[in-house]
Amino acid sequence: MPSKPSDITMDAVYTKPGYLFRRMQQIAVSIFIEECGEFDLTPVQYAALVAIQNHPGIDATRLSAVIAFDRSTLGSVIERLEAKRHVERKPSAEDKRVKLLYLTKAGAALLRGIMPAVDRAQARMLAPLKPADRKMLMALLSQLVDLNNEVSRVPLRAEDALEHLGKAG
Repeated sequence: MPSKPSDITMDAVYTKPGYLFRRMQQIAVSIFIEECGEFDLTPVQYAALVAIQNHPGIDATRLSAVIAFDRSTLGSVIERLEAKRHVERKPSAEDKRVKLLYLTKAGAALLRGIMPAVDRAQARMLAPLKPADRKMLMALLSQLVDLNNEVSRVPLRAEDALEHLGKAG
């Protein structure tokens, strides 16, 4: 027999993993912005800069796969980074329609400068937990993300960057 509407409490939301993951994402972004605010970067912009630094000459499609971020939304992220002069786009030698991404000197300096703030943000996210619980949480989250990668709208495809490096080298 179906539950009466009055039988449904907010525990139907508050105790569910999806809700808790979303809340933790909100908290994580808030902490990142607090710690890294002076650098005027979002977490996604930061991830894009790290990926571009590690894979100079990567194109936006591969960048999307490497950081597991929606390709259509990533375009505006790249535009903002380019407007801030942190990255530059150059046409591919093989196909002028494809733009390759490179970190500028300013972008590289920003990335070096922001690292202590990023480390503080990451530590703050886990600080309320005991060290053993932090380790367990990270192991379980990594396992969940890995095992559920294929059901994501944008699965992580780090191997795409390796493929890119093979072509560039």
